[in-house]
Amino acid sequence: MTARPILWEDRRLTIIDQTLLPGQLSYIHLDSLSAVWEAIKKLRVRGAPAIGICAAFGVVVGIEEEDVPDTDAAMEAVREGVEYLSTSRPTAVNLFWALDRMRKAAQAAQAEAVALDVFVLRLEAEAKAIHDEELASCLAIGAHGAALIPDGCGILTHCNAGGLATIDYGTALAPMLKAHEAGKRIRVYADETRPLLQGARLTAWELMQRGIDVTLICDNMAAQVMREEKIQLAIVGADRIAANGDTANKIGTYGVALLAKAHDIPFYVAAPSSTFDLSLPSGEAIPIEQRGPEEVTHGFGKATAPEGVKVYNPAFDVTPAELIAGIITERGVLRPPYSESILKHLSG
Repeated sequence: MTARPILWEDRRLTIIDQTLLPGQLSYIHLDSLSAVWEAIKKLRVRGAPAIGICAAFGVVVGIEEEDVPDTDAAMEAVREGVEYLSTSRPTAVNLFWALDRMRKAAQAAQAEAVALDVFVLRLEAEAKAIHDEELASCLAIGAHGAALIPDGCGILTHCNAGGLATIDYGTALAPMLKAHEAGKRIRVYADETRPLLQGARLTAWELMQRGIDVTLICDNMAAQVMREEKIQLAIVGADRIAANGDTANKIGTYGVALLAKAHDIPFYVAAPSSTFDLSLPSGEAIPIEQRGPEEVTHGFGKATAPEGVKVYNPAFDVTPAELIAGIITERGVLRPPYSESILKHLSG
């Protein structure tokens, strides 16, 4: 990508408003804590790693907004900011992971009784570290995942786990980008991803920007495309991975995994270590965000359903670990049994 989804310059947070893509590439400044919260909630910034990065810088924005007089007041602003931003979206664990890191960095600075300017610099440095670590993770995920992609491979992906959802290379798209850079001939099939069309609006756009052969399909076409043997591999991202390998990702991912299993196609999840949540033994404990009915009944402003119809609109589903061939991380590809390989990965 030539455009970064999140920018931090002169202590000012700027993001691409992803709700306007692909028709308009527009940057917006987030100069208040409420603006950061709204951007996350309304999916102006989206994707688990990107949400975490944005929230981390948002904590610094909150300190600046309060114009605090001393470190005690700054610490209180951090507490309030962390608590407030944690209410924006419930499923992506990277949000809570990043906010916890910011809270701990603030506590450490306060314990050292540093001056106010040093306190703020410490928080800014922690947010930058989160940003840089996620970028390095994406590049490593790309390298490990590219090794799984043979020349001439057809790849299915769902939703958007590219640079817009992370930083630059993405997670699920990183192996494809690295394979393409290595000269491998690949064909990517991108599910449109109802109801907000992240695959159509974002993934297809990103891959076209990179010069990769991409074909957009409706969500309900995946089975037919697999049956026609146009797909040999499926790679998706993740918003939270439980200790046993059960994985939450955009709604529809579970269906893709079932179809891949039925057609004997390897189904991979690509995610950094920050996406694992060992506090949850299985996917049954992963909180699933429920979004407004208007996303289904009035897609992009146009009524497409009868007035007053009941709507069920979960934003995510959980793919059981037994459907996942491997989890591509920055350190390598984890294999079943995931309860063992994940624990080893995180403790190594």
